[in-house]
Amino acid sequence: MTGAAGDHAVMGEVAASFRAGLEAYCPGLLPERATALVVAALARLVGGGGDRAGRLALLAVLGRVHRRYRLCPEHGPLIGAALAPVAPRLCPQQVGWERRWRRAWALIERAAGRMGDGPAFWPAEMVGRDLAADGIVILTVRPWRRLPFRPGQAVPVCLPQHPGRWRWYCPANAPRLDGTVELHVRAVPAGTVSRTLVHEVRPDDLLHLGPPVDIGLSLPTAPEPSPPGGPAEAASARAEPAKAGRTTARDLLLVAGGTGLAPLRALVEQVATAPAGRRVTLIVGARTIADLYDAITLDKLDQAHPWLTVVPALSHDPFAAPAEQGDALTVALNHYRPYQHVYVCGPPAMLSLARHQLPATGIPAERLHLPTLT
Repeated sequence: MTGAAGDHAVMGEVAASFRAGLEAYCPGLLPERATALVVAALARLVGGGGDRAGRLALLAVLGRVHRRYRLCPEHGPLIGAALAPVAPRLCPQQVGWERRWRRAWALIERAAGRMGDGPAFWPAEMVGRDLAADGIVILTVRPWRRLPFRPGQAVPVCLPQHPGRWRWYCPANAPRLDGTVELHVRAVPAGTVSRTLVHEVRPDDLLHLGPPVDIGLSLPTAPEPSPPGGPAEAASARAEPAKAGRTTARDLLLVAGGTGLAPLRALVEQVATAPAGRRVTLIVGARTIADLYDAITLDKLDQAHPWLTVVPALSHDPFAAPAEQGDALTVALNHYRPYQHVYVCGPPAMLSLARHQLPATGIPAERLHLPTLT
């Protein structure tokens, strides 16, 4: 038996063995429905698989498992004893098992202190799939129970085909009445999960979502400081959102590269529920106009909201208008105004450049928002 069916059968056997061992040590510690997801995540964490972002996703899920099922320090050795006999089937690295398990358990306990309460997993059904561009797919999933996320947050995602591999994706929408969540996924050469999501997953397939996590891209919830001129100036700015040249501390400059558009589009949808005089400029970077995915939705948003300006930034398109030629950060600087909050999301190289270049241009660090997971 090979392929996904074979992997699923192996996972079932491993989960059953792990559960039998755990029940012998501590009956009723974990519910049966959570066993397969927990054992796969534990084995991958101890085995050291994945990059830093992947390990953070594992810890977000396992930290919530720790809180959800009220685990305590004495459970660590019991879970480790149940995991040790089955772990070799999920992760090849077994040297120094006990030391690595102690370290993994300490990380899980630390993560539990940061995760807050709530479910550890949300089963979700794929209900929509749109191949938006070469190698990019827009997926719509419906969790079986509502996912309590805020725009700008990231959510760990796991597929049955790849147990234990949790990857971060940001919802591209504000919460909807029907509870659906939109994910933008680019297939990357080394991305096992991303390539499966883009090329293999179809409507009615099942996946799991983990607990939403703040990554530094959410809008502030506290009252924002007034611009020079005091409360009266701020009130006037809110009353006249369309006045040319006026900028307030509530205004946003959003700069997206690739599928980094997803959380920034969610922020636009959040503002749309209560604009309150806020003005938003969204810079969307792509190589050419043909690479500008999700263009229809962006055009609809731009047409529907007078406070929103969508600007494409085309780095390799000689036919683009002069104001639209250049990389996203360069075009964004042409639209930056004092007091705006600047949110940037995109590929690692773009974020690294933003982290060093934008403060040097005079954008205050407290008004620059970059995702922390990278």
